[in-house]
Amino acid sequence: MKVLFVNLGVHYKILHAIQNYKNITFTDVKDMNQISEEELRTYDAIYAPCRPIDVKKYHYCKFIFGAHFSVFPDDPGAIEMIKGTNSMYIQPSKWALDVWKNYKFNNTILCKDLNMGVLPFGVDTEKYKLLNNIPRHDKNRIFLYKKTRSYNDYNVIIQFLQKRNIEVKVFSYDQRYNENDYFDYLQNAKYGIWVGRHESQGFALEEALSCDVPLFVWDVTSMNQEIGPNYDNIPATTIPYWDERCGEYFHRQDEMERTFDLFLSKLDTYKPRDYVVENLSFDACENIFTKHIKQLNTN
Repeated sequence: MKVLFVNLGVHYKILHAIQNYKNITFTDVKDMNQISEEELRTYDAIYAPCRPIDVKKYHYCKFIFGAHFSVFPDDPGAIEMIKGTNSMYIQPSKWALDVWKNYKFNNTILCKDLNMGVLPFGVDTEKYKLLNNIPRHDKNRIFLYKKTRSYNDYNVIIQFLQKRNIEVKVFSYDQRYNENDYFDYLQNAKYGIWVGRHESQGFALEEALSCDVPLFVWDVTSMNQEIGPNYDNIPATTIPYWDERCGEYFHRQDEMERTFDLFLSKLDTYKPRDYVVENLSFDACENIFTKHIKQLNTN
């Protein structure tokens, strides 16, 4: 399959994923207007992550847009341009898709007639894997990942861990960290503790799972739990991709201790890497991309 990639900027993890898809060849361009209709017809689809294109002008092409237009659908002109049976706007997860579907701009749901779909991008499971055979119960490293969450929630976790005499290595998204250090730490991590905000996909979290590190997650229920942007109370989650193999999560502070005890009691039973390989590997996400393209109709 051949896809013309209008590359005007995209998350580097997404770029890495599509560059490693086996059955889709992406050809980078900055401006598709410089390509003739004859050449455009040779592509199976056009992927434009961050800029709208008038799909009615190119009725003979299939388009995948997003998810980098904006946080919310607040540009009526852009949304109208990409509406058509030959196009789809994607979000990396269902909750993020639901935000767009239900979002009102000037009391109007702009995405009412917009074809939309869920499309995660692949996690590098060949890079993010264990390089040793040390059993989980013999490992002694524990990490705490914090990301744009209230200081109160973070301090509650710290006090809880101190009470349990548990020492952790802290990786702070907001203060930045070296990705190689994170990878190295995952190699010998017994488990991780996650205090983050909403994630449309959550590559760093999924990379920990890909290294077969189970996680104990203080999940969010709303976008307004991220400090800084002052979002409205919009339903959201830290873990859009998750099942019982990945670890345990909770939402309220009074659930923390009970859930943590359950997590420790089941620590040797979790298989987070199996979940990621099945659902978020390059192959799995490429297949979803291909299915979305095939379901679009041109005329």
